[in-house]
Amino acid sequence: QVQLTQSGGGSVQAGGSLRLSCAASGPTFYTYTMAWFRQAPGKGREFVAAHRRTVNVTEYADSVKGRFTMSRDYAKNTVYVQMNSLKPEDTAVYYCAADASPTDLFRADRYGYWGQGTQVTVSS
Repeated sequence: QVQLTQSGGGSVQAGGSLRLSCAASGPTFYTYTMAWFRQAPGKGREFVAAHRRTVNVTEYADSVKGRFTMSRDYAKNTVYVQMNSLKPEDTAVYYCAADASPTDLFRADRYGYWGQGTQVTVSS
């Protein structure tokens, strides 16, 4: 029903910026909740940001608030996260996620569709 294809990522120095993209297929993109999660080695999948279409609001994890900005281009069926002032602790595999209506916006196991993940490495 929904396929998510990610692009972007890479290696940057602390204080640098990256933008990740997630292109969605399928007609339900306009109504689905979209989210970004990240997972560091040995850690669980951590909430980063999410946009709930029904109320048109974006939520951010405290750890990224003020540095990351999530945006959504409906014409291109693509969601982005602009990551500024990157820190070494931001190093992780970043995943795009989608669901029709997740019961808990902040829990990875409430999302049914996932991108393939992309590595972000921030060096000091």
